[in-house]
Amino acid sequence: MSNPAAVVVVTGANGLVGAAVCRALADRGAQVRAVVRRPGTAPELDGVAEHVGDAADVLAGADALVTTVHPMGSSREAQHEVGVEGTARQARAAREAGVARLVHVSTAGVYDRSPEQGDLAEDAALLPDGSGDYPDTKNAADLALAEVGLTTVLVRPPAIAGAGPTSVWNTLRPQAFVDGDRSVNPAKSWPWVHVQDLATFIADVAVGAVAESSDPEHGPVPGAATPVLLAGEPATWGDYLGAVGEAVGAAPEWTDEPVWTGRLSPDRARRWGWRPQVGLAEALAELREGLARTS
Repeated sequence: MSNPAAVVVVTGANGLVGAAVCRALADRGAQVRAVVRRPGTAPELDGVAEHVGDAADVLAGADALVTTVHPMGSSREAQHEVGVEGTARQARAAREAGVARLVHVSTAGVYDRSPEQGDLAEDAALLPDGSGDYPDTKNAADLALAEVGLTTVLVRPPAIAGAGPTSVWNTLRPQAFVDGDRSVNPAKSWPWVHVQDLATFIADVAVGAVAESSDPEHGPVPGAATPVLLAGEPATWGDYLGAVGEAVGAAPEWTDEPVWTGRLSPDRARRWGWRPQVGLAEALAELREGLARTS
């Protein structure tokens, strides 16, 4: 049953996803404990209280914990220490504090998206260890959380669209394009979700709007870690880099090597009641407008 007065702890509350989750929770009337590392960086919203330090210090009396922190791009050691060991430590502290539910931002990047793969659902093959620092440590974090015994939802988004200085797909990847990284097969699938729709799903799960179920197709499995894929309407790298190139006035360099052309299935999320509101045209328009302002 949904608890509109839920107390939810959010880590990484100053990041693209964390801040959006705080806004979505505040819209639902939840009391948010926004955990950040630097004072004055949490969203300033009614019902959102900033906490500087460790999430473990503010878990008492909380109904849910949302973990969004992973130092992508850092050394493998840092990603393991923060993303794997740190997240698992927070989950154990939440369990001991009597927190009912953990929502962890994982990634669809843990799945094997080789050219021969077709459409992917939650039970698709995961990448083997050794596939890269980011997928290796994200997979390790998911496995560690599954061992905690807390009711956990592993949210697995693909590319996260949305404006912001730390946005990979609206800011950092376009800058790489400007710097010369422009080559890709335009037919390659570009699964994506807008940060607002991602935050909506996370907030609904955190406040209990999605009831638990012994069947993962209908809700979080009590005491277990349930993965859920999120994805907007199908898109390709031709769509994405075409929009980036149009905005910055440079042409992509199209290639023709074998690529993955399948899609990520959001069917489980839809059965949980999720309905994305931001379409591809709107997301790409936001991307183009943001790049036009900064170029």
